[in-house]
Amino acid sequence: MNRVKLHDKTFELSIPEAEILKSVKAVAGKVNKDYEGKHPVILAVLNGSFMFCADFVRELTIPCEVNFVKLSSYSGTQSTGKVEELIGVNSDISGRDIIIVEDIVESGNTLLKMKDILNSKNIASAKICSLFFKPDKLQVDLNIDYPAMIIPDDFIVGYGLDYDGEGRQLRDVYTLCQE
Repeated sequence: MNRVKLHDKTFELSIPEAEILKSVKAVAGKVNKDYEGKHPVILAVLNGSFMFCADFVRELTIPCEVNFVKLSSYSGTQSTGKVEELIGVNSDISGRDIIIVEDIVESGNTLLKMKDILNSKNIASAKICSLFFKPDKLQVDLNIDYPAMIIPDDFIVGYGLDYDGEGRQLRDVYTLCQE
C-alpha cells in the first residue's frame, strides 16, 4: 500500500518495514555491546513502543527483563504538553540498569517525566532507546542514547504509532499527506 486513510486523514508510505527492521537490528547491536556482562531492565513505554520493543528484544543477545509503563501526552495529531502516568512500574528496579524503549521522541516531555519517576526508585542508570527521534522538536535537555532513526518533523503512523487509535498494526510507516 502506498497510501492509507485513517479517520479523516490520508497518509503516504515513507519508511518500509525492511528499513525499520534494519535500524532495529543495528540499534540492538549497539545495546548488546554496551551492556555485555550486564542484565538490564527494558522498560517499554506503551502503547506505541510495543512493536518496536518486541522486535528490539528479539535482537538482544544479553540477558534482560522486560516491563511496561504507560505514559501519555497525545490527543489526535498534537501533543497536549501534559504527561500523565497511567500505568506505573510494578517491579523493584532499585539498583538496576534501565533501558527505556520509546517509539518516538519529539518534545522529550514524556521521557523527562519518566526519568523523574525512575530517579525516585534508586536505579543504577537509565538510557533511552527510541525507534524514531525528531531532534528539531526536542524542547528539554535530554540525551537520546540509542536513536534508531532520525526523522523530520512529520506526523507518522504505523509500526506501533497511531492516529486517534488507528494505524498501529501497519507494518510500514506512513507520513501525513499535506492536503
